[in-house]
Amino acid sequence: MKRLLSIIGCLVIVVFSPAQEKNLDYFVNQGLANSPLLKDYQSQLQLLSLDSQIMRASLRPQVNGISNNSYAPVIGGWGYDDVLTNGQQVSAMVGVSKSLISNKSLATQIAGLGIQSQSAVNASKISEQDLKKLITDQYIVTFGGQLQLDFSRHINDLLQKEDSLLRKLTQDNVYKQTDYLAFAVLLQQQLLNTSQLEIQYNFDFGTLNYLAGVVDTLTVRLTDPRLNTTAYRDFANSVFYRQFILDSLKLANDKALIDINYRPKINLSADAGYNSSLVYKAYRNFGSSIGVNIAIPIYDGKQRKMQYSKIDIQERTRTGKRDFFTHQHDQQLIQLEQQLRSTDKLIDQINKQIAYTETLITVNEKLLATGDIRLIDFILALSNYFTAKNLVTQNYISRLKIINQLNYWAR
Repeated sequence: MKRLLSIIGCLVIVVFSPAQEKNLDYFVNQGLANSPLLKDYQSQLQLLSLDSQIMRASLRPQVNGISNNSYAPVIGGWGYDDVLTNGQQVSAMVGVSKSLISNKSLATQIAGLGIQSQSAVNASKISEQDLKKLITDQYIVTFGGQLQLDFSRHINDLLQKEDSLLRKLTQDNVYKQTDYLAFAVLLQQQLLNTSQLEIQYNFDFGTLNYLAGVVDTLTVRLTDPRLNTTAYRDFANSVFYRQFILDSLKLANDKALIDINYRPKINLSADAGYNSSLVYKAYRNFGSSIGVNIAIPIYDGKQRKMQYSKIDIQERTRTGKRDFFTHQHDQQLIQLEQQLRSTDKLIDQINKQIAYTETLITVNEKLLATGDIRLIDFILALSNYFTAKNLVTQNYISRLKIINQLNYWAR
């Protein structure tokens, strides 16, 4: 019988439980899955992979069908010179061409595409972290609104309960009518504040859905993200520093590509087929030919040196940005850690004040029933309690935001 009652109790809990809660991971995962920017980076990687295959394919022998056909009539002695045109030409050939390139040159060009791919991957990781931070920040804001709304509704219940008691005590002339009206004003202000918090919470929740790409107008309860600081990795191994390394590799590759342009270029060509002017024994004009084209750079007005200078300027700029970013990163971490310690200390102080205030309210409630306390003093105690509770909520949300910022740099 006890087991049957236990099962029935579980079923009742399931049937009458509130709407399912959603946590931070749900919104982050939805945002990553729906982000068009991350999908764009995936497309870029696919395109770069195809570019690499196209480059390799372009270095293989290229085979083309070639047909040139022309007729230049001479009418009444007027027409093109037959020496130049042969009067007519008919050709149908298959041509083969191939550029000779060293393995080093090929490796340099392929490396350039590889660096672009790595840059796209790194940029995708940075964008992913940016999106996670953005969604987490909005989740924290929305969760903070939920905490404030919950507490505001709790205050409503508390004040409405006291309102019933004070109305009776006022009717019994224990308190003045003006004292009760002051309390009633406090109650009305609190109800208006709750309505405003509900509007803001719905707006914040809608913004959270928007950032995550979730199409839903319903609001559900959010679980506490309970963020903890992540152990910092070496900044030199982070995705932020990685971008500076990739920029350096790109500049080095650009310099190598400049060197390739100043190496001799050799192209081989061959063709076979039919090529005739149809003037003499046209049936015997089947044949073939081969050719070699060689281009050797000699002088270009010192463009190579100037291109080197451009790369040197870009490298100095890259180094300056890297050093400045590194110093900013270190300074920001120091400031965030100081803020986190100060916030934790302040939360402890406020919690101690809340404990004293709750004790004071409990005592005042007993005195209130007997009329042994001024109503204005009770209202003041309630206001101090509400202020302290709101302050600890705000600082808890600030703490979560600081941790989110720290974790952003630690990933």
